[in-house]
Amino acid sequence: MSDVAFNVLPIFALILIGWLLVRTGYLREELGEGLGEFVFRVAVPVLLFRTIAEANFSGESPLRIWVAYFAGVAFTWTVAHLAATLGFGRDRRIGVLAGVSSAFANTIFIGLPLVSRIVGNDGVVALSVLISVHLPVMMIAGTVLMERAERKEHTREPQSFTALLLGIGRSLVRNPLVIGLVAGALFHTGGVPLSGPVKVVIDQLAALAAPAALVSIGMALNKYKVGGNAGIALAMTGLKLLILPGSVYVACRLLGLSPEWTAAMVLTSSVPTGVNAWLLANHFGVGHALASSTITMTTAFGVFTVSFWAWLLG
Repeated sequence: MSDVAFNVLPIFALILIGWLLVRTGYLREELGEGLGEFVFRVAVPVLLFRTIAEANFSGESPLRIWVAYFAGVAFTWTVAHLAATLGFGRDRRIGVLAGVSSAFANTIFIGLPLVSRIVGNDGVVALSVLISVHLPVMMIAGTVLMERAERKEHTREPQSFTALLLGIGRSLVRNPLVIGLVAGALFHTGGVPLSGPVKVVIDQLAALAAPAALVSIGMALNKYKVGGNAGIALAMTGLKLLILPGSVYVACRLLGLSPEWTAAMVLTSSVPTGVNAWLLANHFGVGHALASSTITMTTAFGVFTVSFWAWLLG
């Protein structure tokens, strides 16, 4: 267990340091937003580019990664939706937000540093394969289901399905993570080696991704308060930190993924809820308190549950 603590505690210690820097007033919250922009637009895209460009997939099929992970997501999302609508009596829109909050892992800012530290390069390769489709799948699913919920609840005139997909497609084409992954895939398939001064610069930028991401997410936590949705947020927290990684673990074992790739998927699914849940709530104007409360709670309890999953995976 001491080895697990050695690997997991520094991850959450950096998040805590980021939170304290803003909470104590030592640094302004706006600086955290700038650091987050740097991580999202520069450091992580460079890390993904290098990972895919130099990857050795060892004959593993990316399809099995996607099926294993999203099977767990679909199960958890469904349970969360039913819990919110039937158990807590909320409307369908909150049901969708509950599903997003319980199934949308923070793959970039926490998942990547965690998998890199505990699993190593093989795990980062597996996670990069997941990241290549994670954001599009989750955002399309959340947006489409929210549009459907608004039709059912008669809360707003919905846009057409074609316009919806075109808007999502435009944002993905401009997404720095997608650009980094595509560029890495082109280098990988073309057999172009990374060497010399270019390799040194890329390595240095990639090395900044993990610590900068963790500090920036900690600095951002100051604005995600626990509102008046503590009960339902606590339920979503349990689903996010226990049920999602548990169902992903079962799916990985059934599909026969390698131990390294299984560890990468389970650890990624076990990390706190990503800020995209709050962004979706903000876009549709509903469920802000639920999303922000779940982000805060999963981050607070995540140090214990992530340690548990790391210990279980050996």
